[in-house]
Amino acid sequence: MPENASLGGNLDQFDLDFVEREATPRLLMKLSIQLHLARFSLSNTVSVLGVFGVKRARSTVHNWVHKADLQPEGGHSPDHVAVDETVIRLNDEQYWLYAAVDPETNKLLHTKLRPATTKVLAQLFLAELSEKHDVDDAVFLVDASKSLQTACHRHGFDFRYEKHGNRNAVERVFREIKRRTVRFSSCFSNADAETADDWLKSFSFAWNQLI
Repeated sequence: MPENASLGGNLDQFDLDFVEREATPRLLMKLSIQLHLARFSLSNTVSVLGVFGVKRARSTVHNWVHKADLQPEGGHSPDHVAVDETVIRLNDEQYWLYAAVDPETNKLLHTKLRPATTKVLAQLFLAELSEKHDVDDAVFLVDASKSLQTACHRHGFDFRYEKHGNRNAVERVFREIKRRTVRFSSCFSNADAETADDWLKSFSFAWNQLI
């Protein structure tokens, strides 16, 4: 997260329709989600709940974040889009994280976790991105990834290879995603890839709120 991350944002943005018979007051549930997404560890978040006389397990708070189904909002029309794919490990298994960032705002536009990196999966990622945002006229900034370059070509997107320049600013975004994913894997050693993918969407939502 950015060094100046704060508890910005409105608690009403969290949809708790998934709640059925949860004994915790909804305001405290929303506060817990906000705290955890704002860099509080699960342990510290649980401690805050304790101040209000509510005792909950770390896994309970994690489930609240997971079930809230948070993800970056769509409808953006960026001039440039930096895309990247990087390998991460979950439960000693290797996955590939695809991510797209608006380099002018450093906001995450879309993320996806895949079990491999292929040209087909890269094309699918860009197809999902284009469904969420207006990127037809954007210039895509790619590194040496042949699969992403090929995917851009197949979709008819204007792209250029860029190792520095606008990509420098977004590299820290990609590094932070990778670092946080490692922490997620350490805290939830039995979590599956689908759960990790949902967590990444929540992280992307929080990142966009706090930058």
